[in-house]
Amino acid sequence: MTTPVRDPITCHVLDTTTGRPAPEISVNLICTAIPNIVFNSPTNADGRILLWNNTQGPRGGMGSFVESHQGVPATLHWMIGQYAQQTATPGCPAGSSVWKLQFDTGSYYGAGNTFFPTVELTFLVKEGEHFHVPLLLGGARGHKNGIDDAK
Repeated sequence: MTTPVRDPITCHVLDTTTGRPAPEISVNLICTAIPNIVFNSPTNADGRILLWNNTQGPRGGMGSFVESHQGVPATLHWMIGQYAQQTATPGCPAGSSVWKLQFDTGSYYGAGNTFFPTVELTFLVKEGEHFHVPLLLGGARGHKNGIDDAK
């Protein structure tokens, strides 16, 4: 099986205080229908996540659910298809599933240096489409990279 270039859900984080990508931000990806299965990855040097991990337990191995579905990309596609078939609700039209991205911005800016230590984005995913979710960070409280927001 060939490794995909990107998963069906990707993201990109830019830090507007520096005008640069935001590397090494820990991000979790969660389907709200199965919130105990968490995909995770840090943003790369370009502030992007193209491929997700699913690390479980003390050894950091892949979870059994993900392993039984032949890895992360196949599991993501399966979950999108499986939960898109559910009956429509007011918050989720038929053919869609609800997902969350959780960005650990507190670690990126440093403890106590940001008003939003975690940024969570909730969005709808439709089967068969690719979803690229951008996030623009607007600055830290205090000092970061030589910038003082208090001035």
